[in-house]
Amino acid sequence: MKRSKRYQELAKKIPTDPVSLDEAVGLLKGFGASTKFDESIEIHMRLGVDDKQADQIVRGSIVLPHGIGKTQKVIVFAKGDAAEAAKAAGADEVGQEELAKKIKDGWVDFDVCIASPDMMGVVGPLGKVLGPRGLMPSPRAGTVTPDVVTAVNEYRAGKVEFRNDKGGNVHAVVGKLSFDPAQLQENIAAFIDYIDSLKPATLKGTYVRGISIAATMSPGILVAA
Repeated sequence: MKRSKRYQELAKKIPTDPVSLDEAVGLLKGFGASTKFDESIEIHMRLGVDDKQADQIVRGSIVLPHGIGKTQKVIVFAKGDAAEAAKAAGADEVGQEELAKKIKDGWVDFDVCIASPDMMGVVGPLGKVLGPRGLMPSPRAGTVTPDVVTAVNEYRAGKVEFRNDKGGNVHAVVGKLSFDPAQLQENIAAFIDYIDSLKPATLKGTYVRGISIAATMSPGILVAA
C-alpha cells in the first residue's frame, strides 16, 4: 500500500520500541497540527487468544471515562412502555417489524442496535445483515436488555463495543485528538485495564502481546504493556 508523504514523514518520528502511554499520547497530539479535522484515536491490542476456542473469545463493552467525542446514532427494537421510554431517552429510531423490514431492505445508517429480550424473534433474522457489520444486538455487549433506557444513555454517551478478530486482535475508538492528553490517557488506560480483566482462564502463555495507538491519519505507536 502506497502511503502519503505526510504519513511517511510521521513514521520517521515514531520510536521502533514501545514507549510509555504518556509519551505515545504526546506524540499523537503533536501529529494533529497537520490535519484539518479532528481525528479519532484508536487502540489496537494483539492478544494471545485462540479465536477457534469459544472460551477464549474476548468480547464486551465499556463506557470510557471521557466518552469518545461522538454522539452515536442508536436504534431500538422495543414495544409498549419500553418503546416510549427509549424514545424519551433519545433513541434515533424505535420500532418493531417495520424497522426490521427497513433494515432488510438495506438501511444500516446507525452505529448501535439495541433490543429488548421480547423482540429477539424479530431481530434474530437480521443476523445476516447486522452480524457482518458488528451491529447485531448481544446480551454480552449489553445491547439485548430489558433496561433499554440505560443502554441508550450509555451508548449515546460513548460506550464502545469490542470483540477479538480471527487474528486475536481487539480494536476500539478511545477518543478524539482534540481531547486533553490526560483525558486520552485515562480512556486508554481504562480500556487496557478492562481487557486485562477479561483474560480467559484457559489461556496459556502471554495474554497481551502488543499494544498500539494511532490517529485516523497517523501510523501506530507501540505502547509498553
